[in-house]
Amino acid sequence: MESVAVELTGPATELTIMHLFMRADIVVKAVMAILAFMSIWSWAIAIEKWLQLNNAHAGASRFENDFWSGGSLDELVAKYAKPAKEPFGRVLAASMRDWDGYAVAKSGGAEANRELSKMESGLGVLAIIGSAAPFIGLFGTVWGIMNAFRSIAASENTSLAVVAPGISEALFATALGLLAAIPAVIFFNALSSNLSKYASRLEGLVDDLAALASRGS
Repeated sequence: MESVAVELTGPATELTIMHLFMRADIVVKAVMAILAFMSIWSWAIAIEKWLQLNNAHAGASRFENDFWSGGSLDELVAKYAKPAKEPFGRVLAASMRDWDGYAVAKSGGAEANRELSKMESGLGVLAIIGSAAPFIGLFGTVWGIMNAFRSIAASENTSLAVVAPGISEALFATALGLLAAIPAVIFFNALSSNLSKYASRLEGLVDDLAALASRGS
């Protein structure tokens, strides 16, 4: 019983993340590096898009407050459409090109779609990472297990000291795949939901402007 404990203690102290990476072969190292890059990339996109959407919602709230405050449309145009620094301002500017209900709906709707397309950039990358990362990690795991079995066959030793490092290295690739994929899926769903709410606000503006134009206001 004591000999088993000693056998477990030796390799276990070396099974750190850095040790697993350094002892892996070039293929598994490449898989781990790709997955680490994908994880960092997904976090960077998520932070950037979250800040962008928060700023967009804040700008939308300011615009809606001014829109429903009872001021004139000319004041709204002067404040938001002429600088046109935010999506709501650019939609307003596009809608004012031809003040007619049908034209406003077409021009404003087209501009709203362009703004939403810009804001959707990056979400596709999160979807790809969320779907591809587990399979990339699985490939690293399969390759690592193949290497572990080759090592066992070459050494003709099936003790835990020989098996554990290779299996741990292989499973580490799967763990990295999940570490990259799970946050990416969560970010994609959360940001998509947030963007849908903003799209509803932007489309509501187009409808309100079209209604005003139809009434000749």
